[in-house]
Amino acid sequence: MNESALIVAQNVSKRFAGVFRTGLEVLHGVNLTVMPGERIAIVGKSGAGKSTFLHILGTLERPTHGQVFHAGKNIFDLNERALSYFRNHEIGFVFQFHYLMLEFNALENVMMPGLLAGQPKKKARERAMHLLSRVGLQERLSHKPAQLSGGEQQRVAVARALMMGPKLLLTDEMTGNLDAATGQQVLELVYEMHSENGTALVSVTHDEGLASTYDRVYRLKDGILE
Repeated sequence: MNESALIVAQNVSKRFAGVFRTGLEVLHGVNLTVMPGERIAIVGKSGAGKSTFLHILGTLERPTHGQVFHAGKNIFDLNERALSYFRNHEIGFVFQFHYLMLEFNALENVMMPGLLAGQPKKKARERAMHLLSRVGLQERLSHKPAQLSGGEQQRVAVARALMMGPKLLLTDEMTGNLDAATGQQVLELVYEMHSENGTALVSVTHDEGLASTYDRVYRLKDGILE
């Protein structure tokens, strides 16, 4: 195993029980190494298992078989509480749907990971305000998601994903619900923040053009990563 790697996924398989008689296996012995600061795209058709693999890399799901190492640590050896702590501090997520909390404004949504981590409110607020300024939303701090456009909501989601300064940013069709111009703006923002923070970026997408801008591109087909 490459000791300098940020992530090493070894022989990862995932089977969902209760689907057909034998269950449904969506990943078959997948291997992937991600270096610090690297940009990796995973492409494939809908249902190929891209999101499932991303969720496993992000510790949102456990593999049926195989191991995932983060900075040399077998991450699924941790109990659920420790895993939750690790996820909040080390990994940022940007999904196709922003999943903002509708009852909270933009500033509060971005602050939330810091507050959950026990940061003082003043420190979390200052960090969140800085990030929202960086994504061009300094005038929209008090606006709730319903008062924001789709592109603005996704920029809030990007800021929230970067709140804890994660070493790894995972994105899942992050521009899928945006028009081309807004999607390009969000993409450029993610690239910019990735470069500034040295964060590794792993994205799943069906957009071949988007994938071509990454350092490495893999194709997931029939549960196998090529």
